[in-house]
Amino acid sequence: MKRRDLVRKLEAAGFVFERHGGSHDIYKRGAEEEKVPRHRELNEALAKAILRKWDLL
Repeated sequence: MKRRDLVRKLEAAGFVFERHGGSHDIYKRGAEEEKVPRHRELNEALAKAILRKWDLL
């Protein structure tokens, strides 16, 4: 999955970019936090796990 597709889905669910980490970007929704790796193409299993974690799949 492309990174920007995952980010769009997170943002549609209310997550907002907070800051850049070492090799990840951090998105927050209230007290909830998700770290997204900074790669153009993400491992499909990782992307699905992140979406499943927030019931977005």
